[in-house]
Amino acid sequence: MTLPPRSRHRRALLSAAAAAGAVAFTPARAQEVVPIRFVLDWKLQGIHAWYYLAEDRGYFAAEKIAMTIDQGDGSAAAVTKVMAGAYQAAFGDINAIVQNAATRPGSAPVMVMMIYNRSPFALITRAAGPVRSLKDLEGRTLGTPAGGAAARMFPVLAEKAGLDAAKVKWTHMAPNLQEQFLLQGHVDASAVFSVTAYMNLIAQGVDPDKDIRWFHYADHGIDLYGNGILVSQALVRERPQTVAGLVRAIHKGIRDTAADPDAAIAALARREPLINRDLEKRRLLYALRTAMLTPEVLAGGFGDVSDTRLANSVNQLKAAFDLPRAPAASEIFDRRFLPPLAERRWAAK
Repeated sequence: MTLPPRSRHRRALLSAAAAAGAVAFTPARAQEVVPIRFVLDWKLQGIHAWYYLAEDRGYFAAEKIAMTIDQGDGSAAAVTKVMAGAYQAAFGDINAIVQNAATRPGSAPVMVMMIYNRSPFALITRAAGPVRSLKDLEGRTLGTPAGGAAARMFPVLAEKAGLDAAKVKWTHMAPNLQEQFLLQGHVDASAVFSVTAYMNLIAQGVDPDKDIRWFHYADHGIDLYGNGILVSQALVRERPQTVAGLVRAIHKGIRDTAADPDAAIAALARREPLINRDLEKRRLLYALRTAMLTPEVLAGGFGDVSDTRLANSVNQLKAAFDLPRAPAASEIFDRRFLPPLAERRWAAK
């Protein structure tokens, strides 16, 4: 069928935009309400409050997104759930994306907004216990939930520290039992997310700064990124408008959360009335301070990554996991959907 001149001209313009790397949005798609199934990395905590604040303030609805948010059971597991097609988007671990992209090119999801600029991966031990250095972990038992990203990244830390990872025994437990197992002596150390474990320890009457010894991966040469918003490649191809809207809505929710954390915790409590509001607010502020508003973010804007740093982390992962290849940064992170830099600037406090 021969197209009329106006239609041919429109198609040519859209093709040129795509060839130039622009995300093409069609007016018809922009009017559709798109259902999105979104999975978190963990059970509901203060670090998830911005999603619900964004929902309550109509940011997803304004972007024509009907959002369904489910709790998760691990930030690495969130990646595989998107790959399996159970979800179209998630709050998950970029390092798990790297590993899957290396072995299954074209199947792994892509991250479209970085949230944890500094990876919260850490090992915790009792300060009064026998583990005083990473080398002391050899011959010890470490705890982790099944699918925990910190445990999956342990070989990277072990390789960097000269630690024989084969001499470490792992035991699995429910996420809410990690700190208890450590304090009761069932494990010698636990692989955790610092933003989760720090407040869980406080809730159990433990001083995390005095009673616990911390080995933060970022302090031991593992300059990895952490969790962010990831989406399926199908969603990127078929509904780029929706991906851009999802990122905008979540970014607005994060900005609003930083400005008014009490409102964000109230939104979270409407979904889970039994949370300890004071504790979850402290967890939220701890995450903002330690994992999100880093010097790199303050200098370059929230949500983006350094391609050089990302490439270095990919090479670390390739060596540690003996991956068949090092995926390019463009396979892992797509910044096209981020709001303009001026909107992503954060002032130091």
